Amino acid sequence: MRVLVAVALAALVAGCATGERAKADADRFGSTAANKKLVVDFYRTVFIEKRVVEGFERYVAPEYVQHNPLLATGREPAVKFLSSRMTRESISDIKRVVAEGDLVVLHVHSRANLSDRGRAVVDIFRVTNGKIVEHWDVIQPVPDKAANPNTMF
Repeated sequence: MRVLVAVALAALVAGCATGERAKADADRFGSTAANKKLVVDFYRTVFIEKRVVEGFERYVAPEYVQHNPLLATGREPAVKFLSSRMTRESISDIKRVVAEGDLVVLHVHSRANLSDRGRAVVDIFRVTNGKIVEHWDVIQPVPDKAANPNTMF
């Protein structure tokens, strides 16, 4: 009986510690759901509604760290780059959203226009205090012909 009580008590303590750690992470990073919403709202504003400046001012921290090797770090280089590439015809379709803690990952089909096969994009964002503070991306062209019948999306 003592062993069962000790095991139950240990499980309860472990559960409380895990709950306390989850609360500390939520305080530090924000909730996973809130971070997911923030990143999706940012992406919709910038890439779907094409309001680049507004999206960066509203959702991205001034100390934004950029890992794409084509861009300097900071908000302004990203705004300048995206504003020059964004057209009325460009299309971004979010296919998947994965989030855990302060990280949010988007799987996107990005196209220059309706006739463009486009690119498969995986954007990774880190969120702190309700702002996007860091970004990584992986971009792969959608080929004309694939070696398998599976789509990239």
